[in-house]
Amino acid sequence: MTGLVPFNKKNTNLLSTGFEDFYNMLDDFFSDNWSPRRSLARDTFKINVQQNDAEYLIEAELPGVSKDEIDIDLADGRLSISVKKEENINEEKKNYIHRESRYSSMSRSIYLADAETKGIKAKLDNGVLNISVPRQEKNVRTEKIEIE
Repeated sequence: MTGLVPFNKKNTNLLSTGFEDFYNMLDDFFSDNWSPRRSLARDTFKINVQQNDAEYLIEAELPGVSKDEIDIDLADGRLSISVKKEENINEEKKNYIHRESRYSSMSRSIYLADAETKGIKAKLDNGVLNISVPRQEKNVRTEKIEIE
């Protein structure tokens, strides 16, 4: 079986468009010889964290992910969002010469010092995961210390 070779603008003999240096830079950047290599395995999802007096509001961008592929845990003030996604397409009676499937695993952790473990709500809507984490009331006690 032969390997797949990506199209490379350096190897074409087309008329000059004035963008050859730009295309060459892109080809060099994404080539296999670049170190460190670009890898989808190292990519992750974006999150936004807000806080108010009563709660933390976390928004995670997870397009194409279903709720069955997401795990959310809160332990010792650390909120962890993990995604495990496997792309399986069952197509029978196809005579593939080359076929690729995709598996990705991503996770993010946020430290929420005064997070309450009860009353956490999570909702996935149109590729955006919204999590509401209640905050514990701080018992701030001040005590006057006498100097001897």
